[in-house]
Amino acid sequence: MNKSELVAEIVKKQSFLCVGLDTDINKIPEHLKSADDPIFAFNKAIVDATAQYAVAYKPNIAFYECYGIAGWKSLEKTVNYIKNKYPEIFLIADAKRGDIGNTSKMYAKAFLENLPFDAVTIAPYMGEDSVTPFLTYEGKWAILLALTSNKGAFDFQFKESDGKCLYEHVLSASQQWGNEENMMYVVGATKAEMLGNVRAIAPNHFLLVPGVGAQGGSLEAVAQYGMNKDCGLLVNSSRGIIYADSTDKFAEVAAEKSKELQLQMADLMKQFMK
Repeated sequence: MNKSELVAEIVKKQSFLCVGLDTDINKIPEHLKSADDPIFAFNKAIVDATAQYAVAYKPNIAFYECYGIAGWKSLEKTVNYIKNKYPEIFLIADAKRGDIGNTSKMYAKAFLENLPFDAVTIAPYMGEDSVTPFLTYEGKWAILLALTSNKGAFDFQFKESDGKCLYEHVLSASQQWGNEENMMYVVGATKAEMLGNVRAIAPNHFLLVPGVGAQGGSLEAVAQYGMNKDCGLLVNSSRGIIYADSTDKFAEVAAEKSKELQLQMADLMKQFMK
């Protein structure tokens, strides 16, 4: 999916919602646990309930890898279902890969060729050769960790060198490797006040923003500091949607929570998308 197609979907739905499919079998409703593939059954219900409000889905790969081959089969069924039934939706592999070039080439093949993902999250700290293999696929994206929402972000990302923080060096240097048509950045919602600084360095790139909802980030602050003329945001919510209810009404409640966010997003787009 290219940038213009993604922007068109955002405008059409008046939404920049990304639903995180961080599916933990211990948290899904009890009545699904007897299904042949409980993880896929849960994901399918969530996707069908929220697809009218979301522009992206983001399976966190760790939640599938931990179950071995069975988990990978659930992941494959999930992403193929989404791409076949909702081809207009942007699909992100939240894998946080990043290794020497030859290894990154294999990671890119796994997610962008063998599975129908549109994008992969990347840890860029091994440098250019760990990122560029993900940029060789037309219409696909690398999403680089820039400024994350976890407490440990302060251990390294704000360390200064030559008057700039490490995350600022990452933003500046990486723009020589890719462009706004094939590279995005992860910027945590709990650091929304820093989004203005991120935008000063990367004004036109899309930002994937986790941390809204259960992690306490402010959607309004994210839009205020991070939105650009193309919207330029994919805001992720995981637990606040997929685990909002644990009864047989879980999908209905997930739809309600998604609609609430979509309505807020529509208002914010009118206010800040200029």
